[in-house]
Amino acid sequence: MSSEISTDRQSLQPWQFFVLAGLVSATALVYLQVFVWNTDRAAAILLSLTALAAALAGLAMYRTLIPLLGRTDSGGEVLEGRTRAALEREKLLVLRSIKELEFDQAMGKLSEKDFAEMDARLRVRAAGLLRQLDRGTSYREEIERELLRRIGPPPSQAAPGVRTCAGCQVTNDADAKFCKGCGAKLEAA
Repeated sequence: MSSEISTDRQSLQPWQFFVLAGLVSATALVYLQVFVWNTDRAAAILLSLTALAAALAGLAMYRTLIPLLGRTDSGGEVLEGRTRAALEREKLLVLRSIKELEFDQAMGKLSEKDFAEMDARLRVRAAGLLRQLDRGTSYREEIERELLRRIGPPPSQAAPGVRTCAGCQVTNDADAKFCKGCGAKLEAA
């Protein structure tokens, strides 16, 4: 992981703020109820549960309003679980839509102008989804990339038929003309 990702992870996240606020307010209410006002302990427990419920309601409100304000997640994170599955599902839907659009155009249901406009939009969306899915590498690849960045490439252990890119240190096939990692032209051996 890069240093910018690790510093983002160390800052206070919104859900942590709401949980902390709920715990602090519940603790303060229990202290006031039991030790200052000398009321029943059951009332103190109910009041603290109410404070925690209010904190969770605040968190739910926050999670509801954030998408409406246009803020999104960074997207630089490793895709896991539901996020990756949702992107895969959307990719399949967009690719299926492109096929149906091509079929409709071949059947004469769409004009050339309409086809070109809709096809361009769908292809741009598909390319964006593919880039997002490609960025979501596994944790192992992220760790290896970070190690390469910090300590440099390992001593030359490459097989004689393998070419290494000078820019990104990705090993390529012996007959490769361009790097499969960064796309840069490989130097002649």
